[in-house]
Amino acid sequence: MSKSRLLLTLLIALLIAPAAGAQGLRLKIASMAPDGTLWMKELNKAGDEIEERTDGRVSFRFYPGGTMGTDSAVLRKIRIGQLHGGVVLAGGLADIEPDLEIYSLPLLFRSNGEVDYVRERMDQILIDRLEKKGFVAFGFTETGFTYLMSAKPTRTFDDLKGRKAWMMQDDPVSLAIVEAAGLSPVPLPISDVLTGLQTGLIDTVAVPPVGAIALQWFTKAKYLTDLPITYVCGTTVISAKAFNRMSAGDQEIVHEVMGRANRTLDETSRNDNEEAREALADQGVEFVDPTMETRAKWEEIAAAATEKLIAQQDYDPATVAMVESLVKAYRAQQSADTTGD
Repeated sequence: MSKSRLLLTLLIALLIAPAAGAQGLRLKIASMAPDGTLWMKELNKAGDEIEERTDGRVSFRFYPGGTMGTDSAVLRKIRIGQLHGGVVLAGGLADIEPDLEIYSLPLLFRSNGEVDYVRERMDQILIDRLEKKGFVAFGFTETGFTYLMSAKPTRTFDDLKGRKAWMMQDDPVSLAIVEAAGLSPVPLPISDVLTGLQTGLIDTVAVPPVGAIALQWFTKAKYLTDLPITYVCGTTVISAKAFNRMSAGDQEIVHEVMGRANRTLDETSRNDNEEAREALADQGVEFVDPTMETRAKWEEIAAAATEKLIAQQDYDPATVAMVESLVKAYRAQQSADTTGD
């Protein structure tokens, strides 16, 4: 090849390269959070900042409100390339990394203090494991404790007899709980729950207070049993395949901005749930305090459900033991502090 032709070829290559790069990487991310919620506002804000700081090389398109289906449907679409990522519940990632479901074991946590103590020591371990399975995550975001809300008050365990309890599709934790409790589970996607409450297809749901407000379930489930059943958190994930299409510098920007967005949501979620409790009370929702016998019965149910889950799910026994040990350590510390006072 002559020198002139070689120079012409290099010139054309240089001219074409910026044009191809100018198209950028547009990441399609699905979320169950309804449009207009704080969660979606924070993610959209993060997406705008990333697009600006990468000069358009990386941008986001969010699909809110469950329009892309359940967590399992979102993960399936990520695998086939229809989506690049999703905002999903940690338990929804159990098929990829089973240990992400451990935080949601029934009645594992009794207080926010226990949650904070364990998460401070375990979050990064779980995030690192998820990355080894092909997903980049940006930290866990608290959704909160779930409580039973129902069309009729639930003070004793006998009050649950004959109830039609909603169960999230593809959720082994919910299934283990309702089966151990002897309830009649009705699997439904979140988008159909309000209609189910309105038609009487279901009469009992488990949901954090902020979710009951955002999804309007409180309009048909006017009684909240004031006993936390499970702890729920979520995370924003992007497939490593899509993430690795970015330059190292753009990856740093995405990690920084999305990590900050998830931390902001994590920090505000608890206050949001407290405010949601007040809002539910203002809307006429009655908070029902279960009897001591009922609390003891729920402890038995939780133990049976946990035993079943550990036997059926592919949890790492060492991780389960580590989490349980941390909970016990925190309770012992609190007990010693109380005794010392």
